[in-house]
Amino acid sequence: MDDRATFTTVGNRELLSKTVASRIEDAIHARTFKNGDRLPSELDLAAQFDVSRTVVREALRMLSGRGIVAIKKGKGVFVNGFSAESVVEPLHSYLKFSIPKDYALDVIRARQVIEPAIASVAALNHTGEDEVQLQEDYDELQSCPADDFATLAMLDLRFHLDIAKATHNVIIPIMIEPIHRLMPAIKVSVYKAVQDSKKSALDKHGKVLSAILKGDADGARRAMTVHLKIAEEHVMLTMKSESVEAVKK
Repeated sequence: MDDRATFTTVGNRELLSKTVASRIEDAIHARTFKNGDRLPSELDLAAQFDVSRTVVREALRMLSGRGIVAIKKGKGVFVNGFSAESVVEPLHSYLKFSIPKDYALDVIRARQVIEPAIASVAALNHTGEDEVQLQEDYDELQSCPADDFATLAMLDLRFHLDIAKATHNVIIPIMIEPIHRLMPAIKVSVYKAVQDSKKSALDKHGKVLSAILKGDADGARRAMTVHLKIAEEHVMLTMKSESVEAVKK
């Protein structure tokens, strides 16, 4: 990428750094600068925007903090390669630190809205490779010790994420993964508090899996709806149990 003028001056003197950062980000989204390209120097950017180098430096720090650019000392500022992770992790962090502490029911109820439809689409669009992966997920959950709560939680959620991937819609896994990342602590608590919760998970996962493998979209939707309704009941039992334990203490 050459350093010829790309940007026009910033007329509004308020919030200059944010304005400069926004203009640079827009240029990246428009593919004016591609992954790996070096941006013009601070001096050149300051001249193009008609702002101070301090304003430009702060704008670049904002973009760097969001993972959009990488500042390499002595080399310049480069456009970062975007990945699904660069979208998922900030959203997960936002959800984790912004929603109320007692978020478990909200998470489950959000999943009740979203995941039955995902299972339905996966039933129609999955491939042979997806079938192998989902069966492997189920088998690993089945063979996992009932008292290994952390691994059970991880395997449980991997099954659901692999269903999202089996839709072959690139947006769906990115949309659902930040919500799933809130689930491990919830699932660990459920596996600890609810008797036979592993058995229930295997039963419900098995029915979802069977419908998907048969290509039964309506059956997959129904099975996932039932599964997440039971999950809600288990979360409520867990919350009640934890509340009783808190009173005892």
